[in-house]
Amino acid sequence: MKLRQVGPNQTEIETITGNTVFFSYNTPVAACLNDGRGFIRTNKKWSTTTSKHINRWLNGANAVEVNQEILDALV
Repeated sequence: MKLRQVGPNQTEIETITGNTVFFSYNTPVAACLNDGRGFIRTNKKWSTTTSKHINRWLNGANAVEVNQEILDALV
């Protein structure tokens, strides 16, 4: 597993399965899946700052909204 700080209170990890999971503060809120599904993001409404973190990390990528539990299960 690789851990990388991408900004203040923003971290991403690459899991042993090759998925990249993005964290805002201590919560996984988006991911890039290596199984062909591409980008996903939480459908849970967090703070304005977390929404900005997610949008910055996605950088315009089209992400499917999923239940927070799916992101939680990735780590």
